[in-house]
Amino acid sequence: MSALPKQSVPVFDVERIRADFPILSEKIHGKPLVFLDSGASAQKPRQVIEAMTRMYERTYANVHRGIYQLSQLATDEYEKAREKVAHFIGVQDTREIVFTRNATEAVNLVAHSWGWQNLKAGDEVLITHLEHHANIVPWQILGERYGVKLKVAPISDSGELVWDEFVGMIGPRTKLVAVAHVSNTLGTILPVKEMIHVAHEKGAKVLIDGSQAVQHMQVDVKALDADFYVFTGHKLYGPTGIGVLYARAELLEAMPPWQGGGDMILSVSFEKTEYNDIPHRFEAGTPAFVEAVGLGAAIDYVNSIGLEAIAAHEADLTAYATEKLSAVNSLRLIGTAAHKAGVMSFVLEGIHPHDIGTILDREGIAVRVGQHCAHPLMERMGVQATVRASFGMYNTRAEIDALCAGLKRVREIFG
Repeated sequence: MSALPKQSVPVFDVERIRADFPILSEKIHGKPLVFLDSGASAQKPRQVIEAMTRMYERTYANVHRGIYQLSQLATDEYEKAREKVAHFIGVQDTREIVFTRNATEAVNLVAHSWGWQNLKAGDEVLITHLEHHANIVPWQILGERYGVKLKVAPISDSGELVWDEFVGMIGPRTKLVAVAHVSNTLGTILPVKEMIHVAHEKGAKVLIDGSQAVQHMQVDVKALDADFYVFTGHKLYGPTGIGVLYARAELLEAMPPWQGGGDMILSVSFEKTEYNDIPHRFEAGTPAFVEAVGLGAAIDYVNSIGLEAIAAHEADLTAYATEKLSAVNSLRLIGTAAHKAGVMSFVLEGIHPHDIGTILDREGIAVRVGQHCAHPLMERMGVQATVRASFGMYNTRAEIDALCAGLKRVREIFG
């Protein structure tokens, strides 16, 4: 019996991918750009730029408002983008996809619609010590207004969730568990499927902030069994000004509108307003429809590369960066979880992160410095600020070598 022919496995061609990102050919201070700040906002491939330009040039008109062909074409593109988002995260019912300005607005929508309706004084929202400010402050606002209590599950010195304490903190007053899928500062990947299961067993709903996850790994919100899942477009190689809230249809149906205005209504009189169906009930005013189309193009692009291939490439970069940075004199990595995404936070003994970032910039290397919208986490890890290098699909081992050479230059300058 003859052997079956071997199936060809697509090669991850990082140089071909880099050619799709126009900005990566730019020079900074006369040196090739080494962009290591994708955790803040990823660069955009030509395919996204062209999709948005094409809409501005050929099919631009306000959506859901005109009976003329141009408006119909724009509306079709907008709703096709919603379909792409839904399929990207494992959702069949597009009514469960709400477009927002960003992930922050999506969290606030849940806090001020579902939270306003379902939380009362003494109820608890449980988060972790890893959270971005966007998943802290909205719940504190509910505490100030309605007496909702914020509880914080601890993390270990390596930046991992302390599981037993997390489970023990979910009590009868815990109505919502709101946690990051991946830490924006440490790269820690939280065991969200298990967290959701435990929370549901104890009667709590769960919101997952996937802003640092969907660009790095396959996410299926139905398989996770999440009640709410949020992410933002600009970290997913898409444009700014567009974010996503996934929520179960039955939850959205029961939630009151958060903002009032056009498109979220069916009829308006001075006596009464009849609200639109979901998801449009939560999309007041002219939506960012060109940006939504750009997000759809970004999803098409990511799918064309393959999230599995992207994840493998970024895992290699993370392992390589961990090895190389660990060998840098007086460098301490902040966050060494066993399961982490391509985020490397570190400090250099005796040198302020802002000075490091300034010198690296002169070498053409873009990194983030500061507290990364995670002040409580900085306090927990015992540092005032860190340098953060975060990877995208277009980064290379050579760029990590450039980062290490830049850090050597920092050491030379500071003796």
